[in-house]
Amino acid sequence: MEITENQADWLNPAHPNYKRWQKGRELAKERAAIVGKIISLYKNCSDLDILDLGSGEGETSYYFSDRNRVISYDLSLLRLKRQGEYDKKIRKINGRGEALPFQNYSFDLIILQDVIEHINGTDRLIKELRRVLRKHGIIYISTPNKFSLLNIISDPHWGLPLLSILGRESIKKYFLPVFRKKDLAREDIPGLLSLKELFTLFKDYEILLNTDEIVYQLSGNHNGVLWSSFHVTLFNLIKKSGLMSAVKIIANNKPGFINKFITPTFYLVLRPLDKKEIKSFLSILNSISAGV
Repeated sequence: MEITENQADWLNPAHPNYKRWQKGRELAKERAAIVGKIISLYKNCSDLDILDLGSGEGETSYYFSDRNRVISYDLSLLRLKRQGEYDKKIRKINGRGEALPFQNYSFDLIILQDVIEHINGTDRLIKELRRVLRKHGIIYISTPNKFSLLNIISDPHWGLPLLSILGRESIKKYFLPVFRKKDLAREDIPGLLSLKELFTLFKDYEILLNTDEIVYQLSGNHNGVLWSSFHVTLFNLIKKSGLMSAVKIIANNKPGFINKFITPTFYLVLRPLDKKEIKSFLSILNSISAGV
């Protein structure tokens, strides 16, 4: 049975996470623009078939709808309804990412914006993504970094320390029954992923980090990148202290220490590999396997 707006925790001002969710909604347009900027580095965003999986407020679907054919896909029927009409070119579908309904339809671009950490059946999701992605298509993923020091201090979903390193089942077993009983019924409890876990899950893809592009964005305006009060406060301190130049120097797109343990959110573009390329990619995976 689908919930109503009055029943939705993410629309309830009394919920401890309300301000965090509200800020995310307010910045949906800015976040969509960042997705567009990153994808445009790899693909001409015109005349594409696009699946916006976990489309939320619908702003990203709307951003791409002017020149492309877009499907806005979400588990929540309420979220799809709240997207409004936007553009008649956008087709809205209610369903699960682990069981996509597309049998004779494929995509040039699949977007998972802050979604993959909320999906329980990650292996099934990845199989489905590969099934519906065209040969030269790409996947865009943004997701918080499980082992980022910044997220360990303040988890991006709960705003509390240490929760980022806990698995989904541990959060359900130890945290929710004591501190957030109402959230026990949620299907989308987040379980964050590390860089190594992402490389392992997507071993059949070339994985391209875009940390440099995000740092460049931060040097102008943090809207769309940061909305956690902790991260915004920390960013303002860095900027006031004149340390942004140092951040620009150390930021990089390599799967090393900075992206393993500092970068708070991964912005990834994935390209499917053929069999020969997979062997080469596995050597890269082995090079980072010594870490977490």
